[in-house]
Amino acid sequence: MRAVFQDPSSVCTPQGLCLRRTLTFGVNMAASGSIPAIRRVAIFGGTHGNELSGVFLVKHWLKHGGEIARPGVEVRPFITNPKAVEKCVRYIDTDLNRVFDSQSLSSDDVGKLPYEIAQAQKINSLFGPKGSKDAYDVILDLHNTTAHMGATLILESSTDDFNIQMCKYIQKSMAPLPCAVLLIEQPGVKYETTRSIAKHPIGVEVGPQPQGVIRADILYIMKIVVQYALDFMQYFNEGIEFPPCSIEVYRVLEKIDYPRDDNGDLSAVIHPTLQDQDWKPLNPGDPMFIAMDGSITYYEGEETVYPTFVNEAAYYEKKQAFVKTEKVTLTAQSIHCNSV
Repeated sequence: MRAVFQDPSSVCTPQGLCLRRTLTFGVNMAASGSIPAIRRVAIFGGTHGNELSGVFLVKHWLKHGGEIARPGVEVRPFITNPKAVEKCVRYIDTDLNRVFDSQSLSSDDVGKLPYEIAQAQKINSLFGPKGSKDAYDVILDLHNTTAHMGATLILESSTDDFNIQMCKYIQKSMAPLPCAVLLIEQPGVKYETTRSIAKHPIGVEVGPQPQGVIRADILYIMKIVVQYALDFMQYFNEGIEFPPCSIEVYRVLEKIDYPRDDNGDLSAVIHPTLQDQDWKPLNPGDPMFIAMDGSITYYEGEETVYPTFVNEAAYYEKKQAFVKTEKVTLTAQSIHCNSV
């Protein structure tokens, strides 16, 4: 049991959200969502060197750090894949956002490592080590997609109350602009992301935007997502208690490839009724692909699913036409900072 003494004043955000500051006393605080203050935050841009919104923002914030400064928090903007950024390509040797597994991070084959694996080890030493108490509290990893996904937050765990609460806060702050949440916690779909070294990793994916291009509208959306995330951390550190919440997310089920011929070449493309329909229901019998002769491949599943990353340019090499997801509801207990 714990007593909650409420300050008579409440904090209202510029977005109209009113939050109540609490002082908490008692025992068994961990059971009620007591979490250490957020002290170190990294903002990653350029994990993929041709996704330019994050690159632009990180370079801007390296020069104008006051825009992201928060009391008592180290906020560090960082270009994660500088060689790929310089060449404006997704990666040099291998996808940086897939090599933060234990084997890659511990490899000692000095001088023979692919560039991104060597870079992953450097990032892990700066912001990790992954899974340790010394790892950064939060990493916001900024990405663009060519798919029509809008603003998307990417969760790696269904049990991280802090991140679920942060996603809920960002969604409320952005309304009426939609902000989907993608949960990539799926044993059959391993990512080993750059941000996974943090205690609370969050991916920020905004599109549609072509590779190697910056769109002002997409840039603005990404900027406000980061600002709202930092606002949430500041309110949390100041003693705001966030009540229990639930949030609808899209959980990854599997990756769907394009139809292919005997040589492995594409034999069909995304059907027009599926193109640009990220997060929209795909029902049994709906078209997915269309071939040059007009023949159609239909969805033969038994349940309605929700495609995303539809026709993503970067995923052609990964043999992925879209990701199939299902809607699930995550819940989070109330959380408060235990070191105000």
